[in-house]
Amino acid sequence: MMMASAIGTNLRGGIRALAALALAGLVLGAAARRASAEDAAPAPAPAQPAAAGGDEVQRFCSNIVDAARDRRYALQAQELQKLQADIDERMKALEAKRAEYEGWLKRRDDFLAKAEDNVVKIYAKMKPDAAAERLAEVKVELAAGILMKLDPRQASTILNEMDSKVAAVITGVMATAARKVDPS
Repeated sequence: MMMASAIGTNLRGGIRALAALALAGLVLGAAARRASAEDAAPAPAPAQPAAAGGDEVQRFCSNIVDAARDRRYALQAQELQKLQADIDERMKALEAKRAEYEGWLKRRDDFLAKAEDNVVKIYAKMKPDAAAERLAEVKVELAAGILMKLDPRQASTILNEMDSKVAAVITGVMATAARKVDPS
């Protein structure tokens, strides 16, 4: 509080000094123009009032430099706090979206697992020749996955009923999927 009143007093004093200096400059400038027009001799320059005004301005600036710096830092700190709050809000929203996506993915995986189990049960109950005919028409990876989940006896019977080329491709995919180590 004490510093604010001192700054206010210095500010008013500095403004008064600047106004007085400007007024003196105008008056002296007008007088100099009149004198030069009348005498054609140059008027003496008032060095003393300008120097005194310059010193006062310098003192004013040096007196408020700390307060101005503190105010600038306070404004920057406020801006940083606003930015931090905005980032925190966005992180919460992002976390909520992530949790929503994880829940959706879990439901999807559960559904796919149930659907896959049902598909495997369907193929397990089919006659081998009919299952072989159907599996030859689906994607090779899907056919291999279904056969891998079937009882080995049922899978071998279905593979036996398939075309030899299709059965070889499916068997290759099954063997690659069964490896514990990456072949590459």
